[in-house]
Amino acid sequence: MKLKRSDQIAESLEQLVFQGKYEDGERLDEIKLAEQFGVSRTPIREALQRLVMSGMAVQIPSRGVFIRQPGPVELVEMFETMAELEASCGRLAAVRMSDAGLERLIEAHQRCKDAVEQEDAAAYYLENEAFHQEIYLGATNSYLQREALKLQNRLKPYRRVQLRFRGRMGQSLAEHEEIIAALTAGDAEHAEKTLRAHVNVQGERFQQLMAGMKS
Repeated sequence: MKLKRSDQIAESLEQLVFQGKYEDGERLDEIKLAEQFGVSRTPIREALQRLVMSGMAVQIPSRGVFIRQPGPVELVEMFETMAELEASCGRLAAVRMSDAGLERLIEAHQRCKDAVEQEDAAAYYLENEAFHQEIYLGATNSYLQREALKLQNRLKPYRRVQLRFRGRMGQSLAEHEEIIAALTAGDAEHAEKTLRAHVNVQGERFQQLMAGMKS
């Protein structure tokens, strides 16, 4: 799947933020960015709106768009909250997900597998999003689904950067298989436990995440 030019620019800006090229609170200048990327200001505006929607930037009326970087403690708290939301979705989906939903989940997993075989981290991330969204839907709790989607979007840049670590896509794929097995068996406790571990960032993985954001 080919990304729109604005999405490509947004991902490039995310990486520049991770690399320390932009500091927290720094203003993103549309004109300079248009020159830098060799495009008109329209895709730049779209890219900046994507950063605002993800929470990586904030838009201040009459002033512009500014970088918003969470600190290490806030980032850990967001991942902990995401892990609990996904665990709750998994527990409910184990007993509520329809056969059609389970089929869609398996299809999303197969697309993830294809992306791993092609060593395509960008494609893997898109299909991984779809995989998790099927679980949110399968929980059949619209409020929980909305909250999970909201935080999934907020953590998108940080979950994507994890896929750069050697072997992480393959590990994630194996965890997906365990999640599917738990949901297929209707094992709510195991689905909850596996999803919590799948999303949570602790210890060494968090150190890798922070290092990856700076490298």
